Amino acid sequence: MTAPNPEATPTTPTGGTSPAPALSERGWGKLFIALALFIVVPMIPHVRAILPVEDTMLLFVPALAACTLVGWWAGGRAFLAIVWVGLAVGMAVQPAGVGGGNSFYNLERGWSLLLAGSFGLVCLFNPRRGLFGRASFALAVTLVLAAVMSLVGPVTMSRASKTVGEEFTRRNAETMSKFRAAIDMYPQQWQEMVAKVPTLGDMPAETDKQLTTLASAGVSVFPALLALQSLAALALAWATYHRLSRARLGNPLRPLREFRFNDQLVWGLIVGLTIVLLPTLSSVRGVGKNLLVFFGALYAVRGFGVLTWFVAPGSLGVTLAVATVMLFAPVLQLFAALAFMLLGVGALVLGLGDTWADWRRRTGTPL
Repeated sequence: MTAPNPEATPTTPTGGTSPAPALSERGWGKLFIALALFIVVPMIPHVRAILPVEDTMLLFVPALAACTLVGWWAGGRAFLAIVWVGLAVGMAVQPAGVGGGNSFYNLERGWSLLLAGSFGLVCLFNPRRGLFGRASFALAVTLVLAAVMSLVGPVTMSRASKTVGEEFTRRNAETMSKFRAAIDMYPQQWQEMVAKVPTLGDMPAETDKQLTTLASAGVSVFPALLALQSLAALALAWATYHRLSRARLGNPLRPLREFRFNDQLVWGLIVGLTIVLLPTLSSVRGVGKNLLVFFGALYAVRGFGVLTWFVAPGSLGVTLAVATVMLFAPVLQLFAALAFMLLGVGALVLGLGDTWADWRRRTGTPL
């Protein structure tokens, strides 16, 4: 017995067809958790040192505004589009926050508007694509437009790279300033803690070193990380829109356990690996690193989807939540970080193998 198609068009008594509004997506719980993580995780100092966009609402709100505009065109509510477009415009015209870099904020704002506009046009003119196809195509269009603007506009690639480096330096300096201020606020307690655990005395210098290393890595793979953040923002905006509006733009966002994409994308990983390994291509090694990070992350997510397919519902999420809590425990930090690394590598291998093995189709139903 097949499940009913939510997008099917019902027939009238006379034999004709009449459009019916698609039902809204159900269940806000997991979406609220995903949105909370999308907002809060980039504020963690060590994550903040490497992720491109700290205020992720700059990506989410314009993307949701684009969805509501297309939904309005498809017969949705005008009020919804007006509200979210107004919020997007308000975010676009507001100045940088206190301590924020104006140049970097302008880059963030320009990217988010280009991405939202591209995604809206793709949804409008190519409605047959799935979400991942639309988001990927919109991302490619945005990258091309950004490259063209860097060639003909005042902000060149080198200037943009310098601005990114300055922003990461500013964030790290702000983090260390707060860290040292907290120590200076309770000097006696800090001295007592250091007396009990002498290694704590090296924590400020070690933290500064870690943040600097992360920032350097973040600058080198900035395009890949920005692209991944953009895909996440588009997915969340898509899911949120379909819970707010009855005018459907396409199929609902599928659960992680069903996540897959065109197997030809494996060539992105192969090309990136080739560029990184061949000494003759050292001049474009940065491109290779970004390809490896971007496509490697996609295949790791696909691998997590395969894992979720085989394990009991919710068990993988509980495991990741426990490991995340362990990251904040001084003694267990190293073990949690190692566990995350091993899990990530395992997911990458599993996702890459799924290109040829197609694990989920072999088993039929999950365990």
